[in-house]
Formats: sequence, C-alpha cells, structure tokens
Amino acid sequence: MTTRRSLILQAMAGAMLATAGPALAQARTVGAIRVDTARLAAQGWGPRSQEIKRDLERQLATTLAPMIRRGGPVLTVTVKGVWLASWAGGGGGGKPGAGGASMDNFDADYVLTGPRGEVLGQWTILSTIGSDSGGAWYRPDVDQRRVAALIENNALWIRRYLGG
Repeated sequence: MTTRRSLILQAMAGAMLATAGPALAQARTVGAIRVDTARLAAQGWGPRSQEIKRDLERQLATTLAPMIRRGGPVLTVTVKGVWLASWAGGGGGGKPGAGGASMDNFDADYVLTGPRGEVLGQWTILSTIGSDSGGAWYRPDVDQRRVAALIENNALWIRRYLGG
C-alpha cells in the first residue's frame, strides 16, 4: 500500500541519489591499476614477487572489469606481505583445544587517487584464508595455488570496498 509518507521518503531518497550520483560514480570507477611488490622481494620472495605482481594485476583487471573506465581514478596497490603457513592442511582435528587451522595471509594497501592527486579512498586489506585453500598439499604447485587463492580473495575485498 502506497502512503503519502512512503511517497515523500521515496522522493527524498531520489533527490539524495541525484545529488550524490557523480561522487558515487567516480568512486566506483578505476582508470588504471598499479601494483608494487618491492617489499615482497625484500622479504625473500625474490623473482616470485614479480609473478605475484602480474597475477594481482591480472586478477584485479578481471575482478574490477565492470568498474574500469578510461581516464578514471588510479588504484595503487602496495603489497606489504604474503605469509604461507608452514603446514598446508586442515585444522586441529575438530576437537576443542586441539588448535586452530593453519592460515595463509596477504596484506596490501589500496589507494584510489583522482586526476589531481587527491585521495578518494584508501583501504588496508589483510586476507586470511585457510592454508588448504590451494587444494591437495601433495601437488607440486600447491604454493602457487595458495597464493592465487589469496590474491583472488584480496581482489574481491577491494571490489566490495569500491562498491562493486
């Protein structure tokens, strides 16, 4: 049932969205993605840090594809650390007090800057997922799959923060 109060509230909401529209549109677009993994190289990841950079750039381009607009704000990502648990498997056997699951972590800072260098938003995202996210521990590429799962998780979080 439509009441006068609901019509007034709908009109007010429409007016608020109309005035906030350009700001929301700008916050939801990305013109370029830049990833810095220099800290990873210093932490001992060596040449793998460049692979992580390429993989994150590719994943962000895919995950944020609906938001990418030429000339939009620049999304700069600084990867602060990637930590893989020494044991890739389940948790403490399902018994209370038997210990928690081994977890992998991916820590990154995201900064969205406008055309004049103004910061439109910034987020620190620490993805923490189970070390079994890469599948079977005995496969030779288990660590690559674990890092890929962390990268995907991190990209999904920034899409959420950007409003996508």
